[in-house]
Amino acid sequence: MNHEIPMGMRFSLLHRSFRKKMDEMLREKDLTGVQFGVLGALMHMERSGTEEINQKDLEQVTHVTHPTMTEIIKRLEKKELIRCEVSRRDRRYKRISSTDKCQSLQQAAKAVEDETTQWLCRDLSPEQLRQLEEITDVMLRNAFESCGKGCDCP
Repeated sequence: MNHEIPMGMRFSLLHRSFRKKMDEMLREKDLTGVQFGVLGALMHMERSGTEEINQKDLEQVTHVTHPTMTEIIKRLEKKELIRCEVSRRDRRYKRISSTDKCQSLQQAAKAVEDETTQWLCRDLSPEQLRQLEEITDVMLRNAFESCGKGCDCP
């Protein structure tokens, strides 16, 4: 391998490898990356115990505009990945929740991620894998500190 490749380019190439595999899986499922990101944010909020999630919550977390999010929600509901119901707290809002189909999609994405990681790391020893995790943990902590958002920073 060429040791002249700058570190930033190395990260970019690794990111592209992951994106390529994820994009292939999303194309097969007829989804866009933005739609998948919204589903991921929704499921993260559900797992963290957010009692009721509405469109405005998703807009804030994903930084997607109101009109765009409206269309995304319509498409995801049509694909039966989310369910929209009238809010129990405020009838002006729709309560958004993931479906079993959405959770299956997330499991498929996790499998693609795991497979890609194993493929990229196939020549590393168990000790090197452990070191890689430790090093990237430090790097992520530094990145999160620099953005001023703590560990919620994507």
